[in-house]
Amino acid sequence: MSHEDLVLFGRVGLAFALCFVVGFERALRGAPAGDRTFALVGTAAAAVSAVTVGPAPQAIGGVVTGIGFIGAGLVLRGDRGMIKGITSAAAMFAATAIGIVAGTGHPWLALFVALLTIFDLELRYIPVLNRLDAHRYADRLADDPDDGPPPGGTR
Repeated sequence: MSHEDLVLFGRVGLAFALCFVVGFERALRGAPAGDRTFALVGTAAAAVSAVTVGPAPQAIGGVVTGIGFIGAGLVLRGDRGMIKGITSAAAMFAATAIGIVAGTGHPWLALFVALLTIFDLELRYIPVLNRLDAHRYADRLADDPDDGPPPGGTR
């Protein structure tokens, strides 16, 4: 086993660990995809990125496109037409980005993106910082109309 192989193992392992933590948060919150799914997506994105970034960088675009199909499967229409799972789909996209960044050899950026992702997902549960969650103030403002011109103007 060469030094290069060990470096690649480290990149993929980092992506696995970071994406597992993001998925763990999603599982704790009852999301449809959890730690195993997120770890698989991040690990796969890192593996593909690690071996294709030089000879075939367009393969990373294929990974991003492919994750769109998984993300679409996470988004469901629930009771009263409410869309569910959009946060998990966005987190899955973030896990893909974490994997790509780790796979291309940027461990500190991958860690930073993972920390920001977890911070964003947990924001509404952190005392004091939960005041930054817009859902706390949604009942104070009127919803945008579904159709028609905006009040006092035209489109």
